[in-house]
Amino acid sequence: MTLSPFAGKPAPAELLVDIPRLVTAYYTGQPDASVSTQRVAFGTSGHRGSSFDLSFNEWHVLAISQAICLYREAQGITGPLFVGIDTHALSTPAGASALEVLAANGVTVMIAEGDEYTPTPAISHAILCYNRGRTSGLADGIVITPSHNPPQSGGYKYNPTNGGPADTHITKWIEAKANELLANKLAGVKRISYEQALKASTTHRHDYLNTYVADLINVIDFDAIRDAKLRLGVDPLGGAGVRYWSAIAEHYRLDLDVVNKEVDSTFRFMTVDWDGQIRMDPSSSHAMQGLIGLKERFDVAFACDPDHDRHGIVTPSGGLLAPNNYLAVSIDYLFQNRPQWRADAAVGKTVVSSGLIDRVAKRLGRRLYEVPVGFKWFAEGLFDGSLGFGGEESAGASFLRKDGGVWSTDKDGLIPALLAAEMTARTGRDPSQAYRALTDELGEPFSVRVDAKANPEQKALLSKLSPAQVTSTELAGEKIQSILSHAPGNDQAIGGLKVMTENGWFAARPSGTEDIYKIYAESFVSDDHLKQLVAEAQTLVDGAISTK
Repeated sequence: MTLSPFAGKPAPAELLVDIPRLVTAYYTGQPDASVSTQRVAFGTSGHRGSSFDLSFNEWHVLAISQAICLYREAQGITGPLFVGIDTHALSTPAGASALEVLAANGVTVMIAEGDEYTPTPAISHAILCYNRGRTSGLADGIVITPSHNPPQSGGYKYNPTNGGPADTHITKWIEAKANELLANKLAGVKRISYEQALKASTTHRHDYLNTYVADLINVIDFDAIRDAKLRLGVDPLGGAGVRYWSAIAEHYRLDLDVVNKEVDSTFRFMTVDWDGQIRMDPSSSHAMQGLIGLKERFDVAFACDPDHDRHGIVTPSGGLLAPNNYLAVSIDYLFQNRPQWRADAAVGKTVVSSGLIDRVAKRLGRRLYEVPVGFKWFAEGLFDGSLGFGGEESAGASFLRKDGGVWSTDKDGLIPALLAAEMTARTGRDPSQAYRALTDELGEPFSVRVDAKANPEQKALLSKLSPAQVTSTELAGEKIQSILSHAPGNDQAIGGLKVMTENGWFAARPSGTEDIYKIYAESFVSDDHLKQLVAEAQTLVDGAISTK
C-alpha cells in the first residue's frame, strides 16, 4: 500500500470536487446499457457510481426507482416506502428523481420533515416500527447514499420489508429490470414533475429524527452515561446524522460536543485518506486525523460516515480503535450486560472479521454465526432475535434492543458509538483499555489486508475455488485445520477461500471493481508470523488460480 503525500493532511483545494459540474453531469449524461460500467450493478451495498463516468446519474435513478415500483407490485408490497438521503452532492437530485417516479406510480412515500438528511439506520428503524404487528400492508425503504465513498460518488440502496439490505435474489431482479429500462431509453418509466410529486396525496412527511432519538433509550443505558459525567465528542464527518447528535445530547442531557456541524458536499473539512482520496471512512486513521487530534479532550469520542451506518471509536488511551478490535470488545460487553436477550442469541460475524471474535464467543458460551461479506446475512437473525449482534470488519454493526427485540436490521453507526460511552461509564474502562484486557486473556491478533493483481479470468477462478484444489497441508509453520469456500454459519459461498490454522488464518476474495484480489490475514503469534502467513497465502492462491 503506497501512501499518498496528502494522506492524513487537510484536503487541499485541488482535490475538491467541482459540485456544479458533478450535478450537471447527473442531469445531462445518458448511460449506454451495452457498456458494462454504465449499467446498474448492485453490490453488497446497492448501486454506486459517479455522474462523471456515467455510472450514476438521473437515468440510473429513474430506472432503479421504476424497477422497485414493479418489484413492489409483483410482491404485493402496499405499505409506505420510507425514503432517506445523505449529504453527498448527488443524493439530493437523486432523491428528487426517485420521488418523481415513485409518486407517478402511486406509491405512498415517507420523506423527512424539513428535507432533513436521514441516516440509513433511521430508515431501517422506521420500517421495522411501522411493520411491527402487521402481516399485510408492509413498509419498505430506500436510502440514497454511497456510504463513506468520495464526494463525487452517488449510491442507491433498497431495504425490503425486513428493514435490512436487500438480499441477492431481490437486487438481481431489480438490477435486471432497471437495465432493461435503460436499454429501452427509459420507455416504461412513469414520471411526474418534482413539484407535482411533492404535492401528491401519496407523499407524506415523517419525523425520522425525533422518532429515532426518542427510541434510543431502549437500546442504550443513558442513565449510566449521564451519571458518570462523561465528556463525549462526536464528529459526524459532515454526514446525515449531523443534527441527530445535538438532538441526542439534548434529549438525554449528555455532555456531548459535536466538534464539526458543517455540511459541505465537497467535504473540504476532511483529512485525506491513504490513497489521496477524500473519503469519509471513520475506520481510517488518515481520514480521522481531526478527531484523533482531539482525543485528550474527551473520555471517549466517535464518528460516523455520511449515511451513519459505520462507526469509529477514539479514546484518550489508544486513539482510533481498529474496527475488528471494537467489534470484539462490544460483543464481550453486550452479552454480559443484556440479561433479557435470548439465552441462545448468537454472535454474528463475517468470514474476514477477527478470530478474536471467535474466542470471545467461545468464552461467553455463545454460538458463532459466520457468514460471507455483506450485512444482509444478519438481517433475518437480528429481526427474530436469534442474533444478538451482527458485525462486519468494515466498522458496520447492529444489535438488539435491551429487551431482546429488533432495533435495526441494517448497520447502525450511532448505537455502537453510544455503546462505547455506556461501557466506559459502567466499567470505568474505555474501549481501548477493555481491548487490552481482552487480549491479555485471549491473545493479541496481528492483522492486515493486502491487494494482489489478478486478471478477470483469475478472479473468476478464485471466486469458484473449492477446498480440494488446495494441496498444501501447512500454512506459516502450522497444520491447516480447515479450508472453506462456504461460510460455516449459513453455508453460502464466500466468493473465495478461507484457510485456517490454530493461530492464524487468511481469506482471499476477488475485487468486484478492480483487477485485484484481496487477502485478509490474521496471526495470534506475531507480526513476523503474519508476514509469513501473507506471503504463503499469496503463493498458495496464485498457484491455485494460475491460468498457464
